[in-house]
Amino acid sequence: MLTHDPRFVPPFCPLPDCRFHRDPSGFRFQSHGTYRRKAAPHVIRRFRCLGCLRSFSTQTFDTTYYLKRPDIQPRIFDALLSCVAHRQAARALGVTHGTVQRQASRLGRHCLLFERERGPKQPPAEPLALDGFVTFELSQYWPFEINTLVGTQSLYWYAFTDSELRRSGRMKTSQKARRAELEGRHGRPAPQATRDAVEALIRLVAPGSAQLEVVTDEHLAYPRAFRRLPHLIRHQTCSSRRCRTARNPLHAVDLLDLLLRHGGANHERETIAFSKRRQGALERAAVTQVWRNHVKRVRENERLSPTPAMQLGLAARPLTPGDVLLRRLFITRTDLPEPLRRYYWRLVTTRQLPRCTRHSLLRAA
Repeated sequence: MLTHDPRFVPPFCPLPDCRFHRDPSGFRFQSHGTYRRKAAPHVIRRFRCLGCLRSFSTQTFDTTYYLKRPDIQPRIFDALLSCVAHRQAARALGVTHGTVQRQASRLGRHCLLFERERGPKQPPAEPLALDGFVTFELSQYWPFEINTLVGTQSLYWYAFTDSELRRSGRMKTSQKARRAELEGRHGRPAPQATRDAVEALIRLVAPGSAQLEVVTDEHLAYPRAFRRLPHLIRHQTCSSRRCRTARNPLHAVDLLDLLLRHGGANHERETIAFSKRRQGALERAAVTQVWRNHVKRVRENERLSPTPAMQLGLAARPLTPGDVLLRRLFITRTDLPEPLRRYYWRLVTTRQLPRCTRHSLLRAA
């Protein structure tokens, strides 16, 4: 963390309305003493911006800014990838469930900005595998998809979007009646939600127009979404009943689905750790995306195996959770496109909950 580095030099003014916030050229500052706090390190250096004349500290640039328990942040990052529910993590860390929940949300927002800053700046040059990872929020009557786009050669997870689904499959008469009752009370998911989410997903990965090669299963929403785009898309389909081996054209996205199901307690088939809000599941997916792309090696048993980011030339070495959490990222310095901006500000609502908390940028990241 930056707080521990005595050589740290502020790269820009952290105050959003200062002219040196987004454009640091000409930025100057001076030392402005220190202050003491309860958490280690106990002495924090302060600075004053010579442009806006306001003060800040090294802690302002740290991912643990304004946290009372900065020591547990890396451990929560690991817990979100270890098939641990929030309450289990809270018991292990000696904190409340709400603390883990708030910090998990904060880590999700940080990872959204991290992936945007470290991810590819050009449209993918490799074939892409697209699929929808099905899970649910609050109860099994409210399923939704996390639509994912993965490079078939690098295994890089380029982006994700979400789409509400209507519960389907084999149901008892009582379950159909319960579904009708809930939909009458809260409304039905939009019938074209998957088509719209896939369209947004392609625009995230390749803004404007580009030539892409995409492999999907035989879901009818995919070609409908592609026809609405200006991109030149070479679309190949593969049966979802085909064996899920390394020879399957959808192997890259099938492997990602396996990691999501295996590493997230909220995505297990039968669980009490399911996500109460779709927003929370998306924040946890953002953490998994950064871990998958920049931290996890492609092959676990090979010590020199690269990460997906290394295979694309985006990094020279695998990152550690400490590297990911090294410095605070500012939403005021990052242009997040839709729907990532909705995810950051927690604007994804769960229709059956009367009140869904949004993110307010006060002292939290």
